[in-house]
Amino acid sequence: MTGTLAIGVDAGGTKVAGLLVDLSAEGTIVDGRVVETPATDAEASTRTIVALARDLMAGHEVAALGVGAAGLVDLEGVMRFAPNVAWREYPLAERIERAVGLPTLVDNDANVAAWGEYRFGAGRGSGDMLLVTVGTGIGGGIVAGGRLFRGAHGFAGEIGHIIVEPNGPRCGCGNLGCGEQVASGRGIGRLGREVALEHPESLLVQLAGGDPEEVTGLVVTAAAQQGDPAAVRILAEVGRRLGEGIAGLVNILDPDVVVVGGGAIAAGDLLLGPARRAYRDSVEAPDHRPEVPIVAAALGNDAGAVGAADLAVMALGERTSLPKEA
Repeated sequence: MTGTLAIGVDAGGTKVAGLLVDLSAEGTIVDGRVVETPATDAEASTRTIVALARDLMAGHEVAALGVGAAGLVDLEGVMRFAPNVAWREYPLAERIERAVGLPTLVDNDANVAAWGEYRFGAGRGSGDMLLVTVGTGIGGGIVAGGRLFRGAHGFAGEIGHIIVEPNGPRCGCGNLGCGEQVASGRGIGRLGREVALEHPESLLVQLAGGDPEEVTGLVVTAAAQQGDPAAVRILAEVGRRLGEGIAGLVNILDPDVVVVGGGAIAAGDLLLGPARRAYRDSVEAPDHRPEVPIVAAALGNDAGAVGAADLAVMALGERTSLPKEA
């Protein structure tokens, strides 16, 4: 597959990002586009991906198309449920492939991001890697023995929906107290609004334009980076919960590295420092097991599209794994 160009698409609830990727050059990005997602219309969302792919194909010999999308994607590329787009029991891979004319792979967005980081980013050189994405919610992707682990139905890695706080905040999935409600950007914002309502004079409120209800995770992060004690405490609390969750996952999966991606890692060590400390305090027998680094993702917002492109080309050759890199 030397000299192979492929298209990778990250289809989110607000935007669709597409990249033309040269997989023979360490996943180098050749071209890219970003457009808005018409999320309430399943067919319009699909047409948006198709138009973006056609635009990126123009003038190039492209081998395959990969798409990462948030939600439950089965092994055939059927979007069973998308929380942010109106796809329900929707044959997304088939519809896109028929319209674009390229072999098409569709997978969960965290899965493809995990593969991107494993192949070309912070997980490169590992054999067993866990990706934890901390954005508005929490997602996960697992690489085990050099293979992307998808489970029996394609739904593996939904780590944000482990219930960690029974009767806690209601999650978009319908349950109460899911991990993504207490250890994600959404959780950071919720805690920030609680503090802002109690302290209307705080920097949090100033950065939110004077309205405590407008405090978001990004506002909390900005305030913490400016030294606001309340914001620093919020990130430390969320980091603690994140680290405890990672410890449980390490106990189960035994990876050699944990990569943390998503928008929340803009907080850097304000979040990851407490997460690392809580991990060590919570993991089984920390003094009797090899150290498992918890590191920031390297590819940023490009991880999903790059990983999707690579997986799509792998599917062309009916391959499901690559050898561990030296």
